[in-house]
Amino acid sequence: MTIDLGGRVAVVTGAGGGLGRSHALALARYGAKVVVNDLGEDAARAVAEEIAAAGGEAVPVACSVTDREAVVAMIEDAVARWGSLDILVNNAGILRDRTFSNLEIEDFEVVFGVHLMGSVIATKAAWPHMRRQGYGRVIFTTSSSGLYGNFGQSNYAAAKMGLVGLMQTLALEGRKYGIHVNCLAPSAATRMTEDLYSPEDLRGLSTDLVSPGVVALADQSAPTRMILLAGAGAFEQAHITMTQGVYVGDRADAAEQIAARWARIGDRSGELVPESGSAQYHHEVRHSDRVA
Repeated sequence: MTIDLGGRVAVVTGAGGGLGRSHALALARYGAKVVVNDLGEDAARAVAEEIAAAGGEAVPVACSVTDREAVVAMIEDAVARWGSLDILVNNAGILRDRTFSNLEIEDFEVVFGVHLMGSVIATKAAWPHMRRQGYGRVIFTTSSSGLYGNFGQSNYAAAKMGLVGLMQTLALEGRKYGIHVNCLAPSAATRMTEDLYSPEDLRGLSTDLVSPGVVALADQSAPTRMILLAGAGAFEQAHITMTQGVYVGDRADAAEQIAARWARIGDRSGELVPESGSAQYHHEVRHSDRVA
């Protein structure tokens, strides 16, 4: 199949370098008009000029994703300039890595503010336009640190897993309006990761090898409610699943029964990928172990 983003309007946050730059360039190559957002004015302008030099159309916008008024103005200006807002790539991020015992509460607040609330702010500004036009593609940047944990990144991991929960719910709410919402979990050599891995580990982890996943998630054929993992040219899908578990019921020794059956509770044969949070309740009240 051929992907054509001609006529689409995209906003990419944190696009002055690293993954965001690669995403913006890739979307522009496929025909999208791109708002290049970054905290740094020079960085945003350089990427916009790079897109223009290659024959694309882009505008730079310098602001923090935590600045609500500036983000709303950025979205409104994009719609006024080009007539729509079709693609939002929430990419902006920062790190404040320390072990939990050495983290200050402020280290959580600032990381949550950029990764989680920054994505909420941008998506909240874009959502009414996407609803009104009956079309939208929203991409949140999660991380394997959130999905699976990573030493010294409790604040970052919590924020990134929060984005998965946000994606799961917005995908359900956006479906009837033609808004598809997904997560991308990238592995790439960026300013944020250069101190985390050895040069050997970072070889081959070009940001450009991740961005095809963004283009595919931005296309009209994109799925919704997916966690796409991407790195080194490889792409995988992550799932949050639920095992079949056991039914214990209202017993005096219920806690002991649970402790004795951890292996069966964790048995992944026949595990489920719930369609929504209510699936847990429906599974439990109709559990196959129940005695009528």
